[in-house]
Amino acid sequence: MKSIQEDLKSGNFRQIYLLYGEEDYLIVQYRDKLLKALVPEDDTLNFSRYEGKDIRVSEVTDLCETIPFLSERRVILFENSGFFKNKCDELADYLPQIPDYLYLIFVEKQVDKRSRMYKALKDKGRAAEFTLPDERALLPWIASILGKSGRKIRTSDAEILLQRTGSDMSNIRNELDKLIGYTEGRDTVTLADIDAVCTNRLENQVFKMVRAVADKDQKKALSFYEDLLALREPPLKILFNMAREFRLMLLTKKMEREGTARTEIASVLSLKTFAVQNLSRCAGRYTVSALEKIVEDFAETDEDVKTGRLDDRLAVELMIVKCSK
Repeated sequence: MKSIQEDLKSGNFRQIYLLYGEEDYLIVQYRDKLLKALVPEDDTLNFSRYEGKDIRVSEVTDLCETIPFLSERRVILFENSGFFKNKCDELADYLPQIPDYLYLIFVEKQVDKRSRMYKALKDKGRAAEFTLPDERALLPWIASILGKSGRKIRTSDAEILLQRTGSDMSNIRNELDKLIGYTEGRDTVTLADIDAVCTNRLENQVFKMVRAVADKDQKKALSFYEDLLALREPPLKILFNMAREFRLMLLTKKMEREGTARTEIASVLSLKTFAVQNLSRCAGRYTVSALEKIVEDFAETDEDVKTGRLDDRLAVELMIVKCSK
C-alpha cells in the first residue's frame, strides 16, 4: 500500500497493478484512487472494464494493442478474472511486452504467487495484498473517521462497536456514517448512540445469550432467544453459533491454563483481544470438563436435529437450559 501511495503522490505510475486480498473496503479505495489518477472520469474511449472468469484473452490483447484516442494512456480494469489463480499463459507471455501507453489494474480475491502471471507483472507492476486489519489498526482508524466529522469516542465504546460490526471495514464505515448522522450537533459518540443505531450482528446477539447462560440466568437467555426468533433467525443457525462460542470458551480456558497470553490467544483464534476477554469471563463459570461435555452435547444435538430426531427450535431451548444449570 505504501508503494501505491508513493506512486499516487509522485504521479510516477507502474503499468500494472494487482490489488488482492480479503479487505474489500481498502481494495476499492485504492482501485478508485488509481483510476482517478490514470484516466479522466469522462474518458470512456480509453477506459475498459472486464469482470468475471469468462474473459477472452485474445479480445483483451487486441484492445491492448489499440492506440489511445487523444490521450496518453489506455487503462483496462480487470475484476475477479481468476488470471492469477488459474493458468493463463497467453496473457503471462504478453505482460512483459505491453506498449508504453497501456496501464492494467487487476482486482482479485485469490492469487497464486507461484503463477506465471504473478511473476510476469513484477518488472512493470506492483502487487499489493490487503488483509483484514486487526484491532490495533481499526481503533485509531475509527477515531480518525469520527475526528474528521468533529466527533470523538471512548476506546471502550469503540471496542464494543467493533464487537458488533466485525473486522469488515466497509461495514464499520457504514455504521460510522450512521453514527455521525445520528449525533449531529454533538461532539461525542456514546454507547447509547451505538445501541440506538448500529446493527447487531447475529454473533453478537448470540454471545449476549451465551453470557446470560454462563451467568445461569435462564430467563434472560431464553428472552434473547425469543428476540432472535422474532428477527427470523433460523434456530439451526443459532445453534451453530452457540456451539461455536462454547468451543471458543473451551479453547480459551485451556490456553489460559497453559499460561498463554490473551493477545496470543486472540491471534490463534483469529479474534479481537476484547473478544477473548469476554470469552474468558464466561469460561470462568465452568470447569474444563464441563465445557468439554457441553461441546459434545452440541455435536449430538446438531446430529439429532439434522436427522429429524429433534425439532430445531426445541433443540436450542434444551441447550440453553442444559448449559445454564
